[in-house]
Amino acid sequence: MSTTALKPHQKELFGQPIGLYILFLTEMWERFSYYGMRALLVLYMTTETMGDDRGPGLGWSNQEALALYGWYTMLVYVMSIPGGMIADKLVGQKKAVLLGAIVLCLGHGVLVLTDIWAFYTGLGLVILGVGLLKPNISTMVGGLYKEGDIRRDKGFSIFYIGINLGSLLATMIVGLVVAEWGWHAGFGLAGIVMLLGLINYVAGQKYLTQVGNFEPPKKDDPNEISYGKLYGKLLKSPTQLVFTLVLLLISLYGWYTLEWGYGLLFIFLTAVISLLMMIYKELETQVYKDRFMVLLLSFIMVIVFWGAFEQAGGLMNLYTESKVDRVLFGWEIPTVMFQSLNAGFIILFATVVASYWAKRKLKGKEGSSLFKMAVGIIIMGFGFLFMVFAAMEFEKSGTSSMIWLVLAYLFHTIGELCLSPVALSFITKLTPVKYASLMMGVYFAATGLGSKVAGIVGEAASDFGEYTIFLGILIFTVIIGSLFIMLLKPLKRLTHGAEDNEREMHNDEAEGFELADPDLHNN
Repeated sequence: MSTTALKPHQKELFGQPIGLYILFLTEMWERFSYYGMRALLVLYMTTETMGDDRGPGLGWSNQEALALYGWYTMLVYVMSIPGGMIADKLVGQKKAVLLGAIVLCLGHGVLVLTDIWAFYTGLGLVILGVGLLKPNISTMVGGLYKEGDIRRDKGFSIFYIGINLGSLLATMIVGLVVAEWGWHAGFGLAGIVMLLGLINYVAGQKYLTQVGNFEPPKKDDPNEISYGKLYGKLLKSPTQLVFTLVLLLISLYGWYTLEWGYGLLFIFLTAVISLLMMIYKELETQVYKDRFMVLLLSFIMVIVFWGAFEQAGGLMNLYTESKVDRVLFGWEIPTVMFQSLNAGFIILFATVVASYWAKRKLKGKEGSSLFKMAVGIIIMGFGFLFMVFAAMEFEKSGTSSMIWLVLAYLFHTIGELCLSPVALSFITKLTPVKYASLMMGVYFAATGLGSKVAGIVGEAASDFGEYTIFLGILIFTVIIGSLFIMLLKPLKRLTHGAEDNEREMHNDEAEGFELADPDLHNN
């Protein structure tokens, strides 16, 4: 078939569907807006109300700021669960992404205002917008590929470059904008670029006609999900019902002993866990049940990973601001710009890491998603070894060299490239199609829980000190990663060969993939 005869959604660029690049650009501008504001958030909250060149902040303590940071970054991702449900049941992924982008534009626009009500309202709108956009755009990326297509992992890695190109631009530019025009100019810039993302998405719809469409449920459709019926069946399932009641009692206890926010969180998690138990029970075959269980276990790695990694926007951000010598050639580097190291390293190494794993798998060596994720946790954990060195140097000399930060972010980045894009792809491989959006939402909720853990751990630094926290993170992540490597064989058996056919497809589709990646052709 000639290229001119292809429909827009069938066309390719560099061996990948053009639709991938539309989603790439949409996510790039959305992540610019999110990471730009994320980099500012803790610094803005802890800045004094007077006397700072960047304008007045909120004047909060480090603990207060890290607590809100934890709640905010958690809710941004936890809202992916209702966002996925809305897409599944009401509008489809394509329209959910559109609605999310519109709400995000409104949220960032409100944050330009200086009133405290605007601060909370803007954060709330950003939470809702990301919840609609984030899980559904990732699901759409998976929908661009047929089952077993070996290009899928590389497609997600390219998509991940878009995420981090947005992050790089944000953390490089927003800090300079804030230094020149103040905090709220930075918030306003986030809104402008989100509008660019919305325009790009609308303009590129002709390349996305085959994915993300909502189809009204048909009578007796086996792929139709009824969450109400699933919860109704809970009453007829003694084991699941007892477990749910125990979790509910724990949630109520948490409400009264901690605070109402934690109580609501525990109740929400109880509802999600109950739903997942019923989905597991309703799955038709043992193969699906086993894969579903492996997927849920992999979320433990996700929570641990992001619980450590998200120190970048919290504790490490504050540490950089107050304890790192940021002067380079006579110029003091804005704290925000250090977070661009992660995004910059991702752009440099994303295809390198993806190609390494692809070559390894095609040579018959261990390259399963679970193995990559476990290795990613260990590598990221070793990044905190350099933060331990930084804390030790500060104790001796009263300041830390920025080289420790650079090395920490390098290891964090390599670990992230081993885990995050792989985890996104892993979900689309193991999840039954009708639960795809929901499980993508659960993945991002796990990411959000990791962010909340990061906030709690960061708060603890006020009592235990940065050295103890950094060392504790290093030890814990290495233990968790090593444990999953030890359990790799039984866990892989439970996937029932979900990834095995990728090597088989290489023989049939090698020509197209090799043209997309000449390095693989040489190996």
